[in-house]
Amino acid sequence: MEDSTLVPAPTRRPRLLGGAGSIAVAIVVMNIGTYAFTMLAARFLGPGDYGAFAGLMALILVIGVLQLGVQTAAARRIASAPEEADATAGAVMRVSWWAGLAVAVLMLLLAPAVDRLLRLDSLLSAALVAMVVLPMTVMGGQAGILQGQRRWAPLALLFLANGVPRVLVGGALVAWRPDTVTAMIGVALGQWAPVIVGAVALGRRPGAPAPRRAAIEVLREAVTNSQALFAFFALSNVDVLVARNLLPEHEAGLYAGGLILTKAVLFLPQFVVVLAFPSMSTPQERRTALLRSLAAAFALGTLATAGAAALSGLALVFVGGDEYADLQHRLWLFGLLGTVLSLLQVLVYSVVARQGRRSIAVVWSALVLLVAVGLTTDSVSGLLAVVITVDAVLFLGLLTLSLVRLREEPARAAT
Repeated sequence: MEDSTLVPAPTRRPRLLGGAGSIAVAIVVMNIGTYAFTMLAARFLGPGDYGAFAGLMALILVIGVLQLGVQTAAARRIASAPEEADATAGAVMRVSWWAGLAVAVLMLLLAPAVDRLLRLDSLLSAALVAMVVLPMTVMGGQAGILQGQRRWAPLALLFLANGVPRVLVGGALVAWRPDTVTAMIGVALGQWAPVIVGAVALGRRPGAPAPRRAAIEVLREAVTNSQALFAFFALSNVDVLVARNLLPEHEAGLYAGGLILTKAVLFLPQFVVVLAFPSMSTPQERRTALLRSLAAAFALGTLATAGAAALSGLALVFVGGDEYADLQHRLWLFGLLGTVLSLLQVLVYSVVARQGRRSIAVVWSALVLLVAVGLTTDSVSGLLAVVITVDAVLFLGLLTLSLVRLREEPARAAT
């Protein structure tokens, strides 16, 4: 996933610039691999089965926020206290494995509920979620350690391994047997590739044995970091769950297909956020970094949306082909939704960087509103209109709050 790279940056600017370039390239390739697999799944599975698969992937993306929490906690602690790097690394990996196992067991227990919620008619497909979230959480700890140690090359390889094997292994499997179970097996197998890369990079023992207290502190920080990010990922993925339970199977599959374009536009400026996050963490640079990141995300999103409108036939190919032809004239709207979400992503990470708390409550409120209003719709166009409107209003509100907080910050620091 595509979305697990935002961590504190090193303090030496030359290394930052060189490392950022390799990381940016790796993220782009990772996202291309993930997108390519999604496109293949949509084409081979068709709207019906792909709707179920998309629901599972949305669920995994939301659960995977724990990965981001572990990663940011690991990187911050190692970068701020390099003399304790070995002990911290040991604590991080201990937390990563135990947290991953705990979530995997939980998802196995909840498999019947997931099966019913997403109308999968496949308990095995629901159970395979557990086989994905375990290595995903472990990878988060490995990535955080490498980032904190400023080991850019192996970190870039880890991100590459998070995308390329998925399209190669998963794509081959889904082409061989196009069903939801096979697609989930492909995702699970591909998710272990970055864990292997991380294990080789860190060695058999990435850090000294850590006391239980140190692991508890890492876990507490990881959970705290995850809360804000969970709100955004829930907001950006709940609509596919609403569609799956509200619309007819074919319509829900069409909506899920359109979201392929939305996610592509959402992740397009991800490297911008990665590069800006260190500046967002610095009081003197936060406002400038935020505004520049928003401008870059808006420019990229606008170009992608305009391209989807002008080249809708080509865009349809990337969404899944002729089976999704009913979406062709509305693809630019899915691009617009991706643009709004990319802007929201910048704002949310800005809030995380300045350790804001109240602003996240606004995101949760928007999530509740989106579900409540979305459940009153009865078509793809209706649900899409609701999601775009709620997200756009949230963006304007969160932007206003952020600018006010950033304006007040120098005054508070001076008193």
